[in-house]
Amino acid sequence: MASRLRPRGGRRGAVAGRGDDMSRGYSVIALDNPKCLANLGGAFRAAQCYGASLVLVGGARMERMKLKGLATDTMKAYRHLPVMWVADVAEHIPVDCIPVAVDLLDGARSLSEYKHPERAIYFFGPEDGTLGKRITDRCRDKIMIPTNGCMNLAATVNVVMYDRLAKAMI
Repeated sequence: MASRLRPRGGRRGAVAGRGDDMSRGYSVIALDNPKCLANLGGAFRAAQCYGASLVLVGGARMERMKLKGLATDTMKAYRHLPVMWVADVAEHIPVDCIPVAVDLLDGARSLSEYKHPERAIYFFGPEDGTLGKRITDRCRDKIMIPTNGCMNLAATVNVVMYDRLAKAMI
């Protein structure tokens, strides 16, 4: 079902910011060593749906990822927002941007209680693993989605980005 979430002021596609000026701030989605092409496509689609400014994809598995083979990216999001293939996503944190690890980590705050930064880069780990210390040590914030089990990559990106947009609309 198509949904048209719009922040206050009616601007479609605005990214969560602070105050009434919804044009401020941005979000970056960083996918570390994704395993599944279906989840990669779903993450790209979520990036476009929820107004991410950039998607970074990195890790040893990226050589086999092909944009044109992503059946789950029905919107062809890679044509409408920047996607960068990098060796290590942790090396590409924008200036004055808050790094946020999204993972089931000790001490991670629940997403339901989290206040998203105006400028954030969200790091998501692989479907069959977790974010390593090379990323989590660089993250100011660590958040998790309280669930009864593990979520897949695309679902996690959708929930976090929806939460960012929904909280910006309040």
